[in-house]
Amino acid sequence: MTAPTPAAASGIAVFDARPFFAKALAYGVQHRLLDAAKLAAMRAEAPKGMVQIARYFGTEYLRPELEKAKERMVNLISLHLQLASGGDLRVAAELLRDHSLLSRSKAGSDMLKALLGMPQNSHFSMHEGRGFQDEHIPVLERWTLKPDATLVPEFQAELAKRQTVAHTIDAALWLAEQRGMDYDALLEDGPDAEAVIRTCLLMGMTRRSDMPDWVTFEKVIVSLRAKFGAKPKDLPKLLAPKGAPEEWAATLQAQRESILSDWARIVDSGVPVRKLFQNTPAFTGRYFWLEDGLAEVDELERSISAAWTQATRGHEDEGSLMTVFLTLAAGSKPSTLLSEKQAATLVRKIRKSGLDAPLAADFIRSHAPPDFRDDYLAMWDVFVEDALPTLRSDLDYALHDALALLRRECNVSAGA
Repeated sequence: MTAPTPAAASGIAVFDARPFFAKALAYGVQHRLLDAAKLAAMRAEAPKGMVQIARYFGTEYLRPELEKAKERMVNLISLHLQLASGGDLRVAAELLRDHSLLSRSKAGSDMLKALLGMPQNSHFSMHEGRGFQDEHIPVLERWTLKPDATLVPEFQAELAKRQTVAHTIDAALWLAEQRGMDYDALLEDGPDAEAVIRTCLLMGMTRRSDMPDWVTFEKVIVSLRAKFGAKPKDLPKLLAPKGAPEEWAATLQAQRESILSDWARIVDSGVPVRKLFQNTPAFTGRYFWLEDGLAEVDELERSISAAWTQATRGHEDEGSLMTVFLTLAAGSKPSTLLSEKQAATLVRKIRKSGLDAPLAADFIRSHAPPDFRDDYLAMWDVFVEDALPTLRSDLDYALHDALALLRRECNVSAGA
């Protein structure tokens, strides 16, 4: 019976600093998993592999480069064996037995290349595309010189980080494609993948199936405020999209939670939607909408048209328009027709509180049809200049002159 070593006798574990490849090789020899023929094949393969690696990273004609290539080859084989076997030396030795040495070196290299080809940033404008590219070679060169004691844990940590980014991008792309937006369009617009996911989840609450432009996004937020704003503590149900792969579950849950953390501000009607999402630093870029200047112009024109139509009741004659402008400037509800009594009341109000002529001018600039805006402004300016002295005159006690002016310039009806 063999006597125990001093370290074993004292219960102290011996630290084995050898690369994992060397440990697996020794284990295979010790347990007769690797025979003499296999070891001879490895000895023949190793120099070939060293030359290939040295050539890939520079030159195979310099001894220092060949020494580095040997180190790289050992590290690549160790990386593959340790991760593929889960640290089980027997499984690792069997991999060496069943495969060539060069294939295990290539397997380790492929693992690193796959890692470096994964995205590092979830912002689509910084997404360099998928797969290993030539610009990754200097990074690969640095990774292959890390001993497996640090290479494996750093690889695992980097893989976990990049997988999270990849899942976020994949989930965002999948949701965007369901709403008619492809990868190239996302690259062009350059949003954060998280912003795309949040927006799609919000759109799902209103059962919209399109990717919103700003006009649509604003309407959705207004509708959510109408539904939830009175009770901001009532959080919405943000269900996971149907058909989403299970591997994205954590990613989608993280974005659901981020929406819920934003919820009180989203449904706060005290802050205009545009100000919150476009002019608040904490919200800038957190949600995504398509940039569609024509849609915004159309919406603006519709809103202008609606305000103008509501005030003018569709009338375009000069008398009706002047009546609208005058009532607005006097601080009254806009009207296209006044009764004699209303006209007299309006004159008294002007003499008491004054006439805010710029208020009517601002209304014209903001809401009048563009083709007629300048004409209406000129018309209003002429009216104010000519009529204001009469409307303000203290000598017209009975309002005869003022009412006569309004009958001539505005719409005043004895029967109205």
